[in-house]
Amino acid sequence: MVDTKGCVKVRTNWYSVPVKAGTTVQVKVQPAAIEVWQDSACVACHERCYERGQQILNLEHYLEVLERKPGALAGSTPLAQWREQGRWPASFERVWQELVRRQGKAEGTRQTIRLLQLGKAKGYEKLQTAAESALAWGCKDEAAVRYLLLTEPAGRPPQESIPVGWLDRYARPLPKVCRDLSRQPNCPRTE
Repeated sequence: MVDTKGCVKVRTNWYSVPVKAGTTVQVKVQPAAIEVWQDSACVACHERCYERGQQILNLEHYLEVLERKPGALAGSTPLAQWREQGRWPASFERVWQELVRRQGKAEGTRQTIRLLQLGKAKGYEKLQTAAESALAWGCKDEAAVRYLLLTEPAGRPPQESIPVGWLDRYARPLPKVCRDLSRQPNCPRTE
C-alpha cells in the first residue's frame, strides 16, 4: 500500500510511486529492479537498493504535488537524489535561477516544474537541449524553452543573423530628455 509520502515499502527500503496515498499496488522484486504495478500497468520502476532503510525517490513522481507547493522543490530529497545521479544538468539549474529572478520564487519554480513535466513527456535530453539553446540565445523564460522543446529542429527559424544594413537609412538620433530644465540651456522648455 502507498504511504502518505507517495512511497511503497519493499523489504527494508522505500520506493516512490506516482500513485495516490492509500492505493494498493503490486510489487515485483527482481535482482536488479523493483517494479510497482497498479491495475496491470507498471507505474514505477527503480533500480534495486540492497542497503537498509533507504529512500529511493524519483523527482518525476512528485511534480504534480510540487507544482501546488513549489517552495518544497529546493530542499526536496528527490531533487537532491537527481543531482547526485547526474540527472539535473547545469542548464536546468540556470533556467530555474533565471525564472526565479524574473518571476519570483514561487512562480519561477512553478514554471520550472511545468518544464520538467514537459521533459517527462518529451524526454529530458530534449529538454536539456532546449534549455541550453534558450540560454545561448539569451531567452530566459518558460515560453522560449517550451517553444524550443515542442518544435522540431527543421521547423525552427534560422540561427544566423540577417543583414539589415539597408534599414540604416531610417536611423534617427534619439531625443534628448532633460530632468532639470534650469541646468540645461540646450533643452527646449515646454509650457
